[in-house]
Parts: sequence; C-alpha cells; structure tokens
Amino acid sequence: MRALLPSSSSLPPFSPARWLPGPHLATVFASVGRPWPRPRYRRERLELPDGDFLDVDRTGAGEPSRPVVLVSHGLEGSSRAAYVRGLAARAARRGWAVAAWSFRGCSGVPNRLLRQYHSGDTGDLGLVVERLAAESPGRPLLLCGFSLGANQIVKYLGELGDAAPPEVRAAAGISTPFDLAQCARALDGPGFWPWLYRERFLRRLRRKALAKAAAHPGAIDARRVRRATTFASYDALVTAPLHGFADAEDYWQRSSSGPYVAAVRRPLLLLSADDDPLVPRAALPVAAAAANARVTLEVTSGGGHVAFVAGPPWAPRFFAEERVLDFFAGALGEAPGGRGGPKG
Repeated sequence: MRALLPSSSSLPPFSPARWLPGPHLATVFASVGRPWPRPRYRRERLELPDGDFLDVDRTGAGEPSRPVVLVSHGLEGSSRAAYVRGLAARAARRGWAVAAWSFRGCSGVPNRLLRQYHSGDTGDLGLVVERLAAESPGRPLLLCGFSLGANQIVKYLGELGDAAPPEVRAAAGISTPFDLAQCARALDGPGFWPWLYRERFLRRLRRKALAKAAAHPGAIDARRVRRATTFASYDALVTAPLHGFADAEDYWQRSSSGPYVAAVRRPLLLLSADDDPLVPRAALPVAAAAANARVTLEVTSGGGHVAFVAGPPWAPRFFAEERVLDFFAGALGEAPGGRGGPKG
C-alpha cells in the first residue's frame, strides 16, 4: 500500500529511519529505547459515578482560550508512556494544555472495582471529555489516541456522530486496531515477534488479573489465567466476562472501531503503517474513510506500530507526534509550527 499524505499537511512525507530496518526494530525502539521527554505533570483524580476513579496528568495550563489535547494511551500503557510524554511535551511547546489520562488500573494505583478497561470502553473517555468541557465551555478539545486508546476515540466519535460535544474540534488515532479479531489473531500467530509482543502484554495483564482474583474471590479463575498464553484465551477468561460480553469473539466484534468510522462527524486523522506488525493491512477501513469527508486516512510505507521513527540515531524524530499536531493546527486554523497565530 502506498504512502498517503494529502497536500493539506505542512510536513514532508514520512521516511523511516534507515538504522531501524523493518517494522519490529522500529516498534521496539519507540517503545523502550527512545528518549523520554519529561513534561511537568500535575496529577488530578476524577471520582467516577460507579465508585471508581481515574487519574489524569496535566501540563501546560495555557490561556483559557487555548486548546487542550486529551491523550489516550495504548494497551497496558499509561499517561507516562514515552509516546504520550512526547506528544505532551510537543503540545506544551505550542502553548497548548495537555490532559493525559490513565485507564482504570493503569496509573500505578490499582482501581477499586473488579472491572478495569477494555478496547471498546468509551464510557470513561466520555466522562473525561465531559469534565474537561465543563471546566471551560467552548475551549477547544483535541483528542489523540494511540493503539487501544485510538480505538476508543474512533468508536466514541462514531457512536456520538453529530452529538459529540461541540468542544471536540478534531481527533487523531495512531496505529488504530480497527478490527480486534484480526489484531488478536496477528498477536496469537506463530513466530518469535508475535510471541514477544504477546508475552509482553499478557505478562502484565495476567499479573493484574491475578491481583483482582485475590481481591475478589471466585470472580476469576486464577489457575486458568496463569495458563493463558494467547489473547483469545485471556479475553475469553477475563476481558469478556468482566465487561459483559458473551465471549472473546463477541468482545472483539462489538468493540472494534472500524464499523464506526463512517459515522464520525469531527475532523479525524487516522495514521497507520502498512507494515504494522499488530494491525494487519486488511483491517484498515479504507472504503469507509474514503467515503467520509471528515476522515483522513494516511498509510505510510513503513513505520511499525506506534513508532514512525525518522531521522538519525543521535537525533531521532517521531513523525506521528509531529503529524498529529500539524493536523490539529490545521483543523483549528492555526499556523502549523507556531503558538497559535492564524494561517496565511
């Protein structure tokens, strides 16, 4: 699939770093090897109607009229993930505020309830959006999600359509897993790299599930969880029953964001790589995006999963973060690289 970059972008086309050949090295470097920006966060706790809580890290207060970028992380990430910090630091330099929230159980503090988070859970996202909009009605909100967080944002916007809060001016999804069944099969496939990704995620998920089993006796079969070595088995044992799905297939089908792309009614950038090892090319909603004038689907040649590394090894650049803020500036009518001056 050819790279797709519309003329509305102020950036040159993405060119993958030559010193990270192939999707896997880029994906791993971006996850564990990249420089860690350290924006100054201040943590706020949002108490939820069901008795649970969410932690939100904020930075760059800015003027009340300046935009707020709400950032959603990926599977078993947090507001402190390197890619979240990278986007937050870059947005703060523009004079924009940032709210980077952690899903239930991901902020470093176990959440109170048995349930946690899942790929299709848009309820918590909606609550965070509502709280931010209520702080300063009319202040622009810009939503950016990575991987699982991107799936939630696309689904959220598709569910609401024209009823999305007016403060939400634009959104972006990076490496969105549009079809969860296809993505689960890719992760559960044979070979070293699928095993590496799968075990990295499942090790953390099993640990959390076992902690929940200890805190809520009888709710989770700890013995079977310890033996879960695939996403199919884990989602069948934990994710589906804890969140009201019949089984793993039901969870994947009802939580996938691909079917919601057609109903999105806010400017939405979807950035994916044609070699993403976690999201097969067949999962990309090419037809739905082409039919929706609000949606911009850009598929780069190379880039891996939540990686998009460019530049030399001594000064790597992360194209996804640059492109997202470029897209947001365009949606707001601001100068691409400045602090908010009008375009032209």
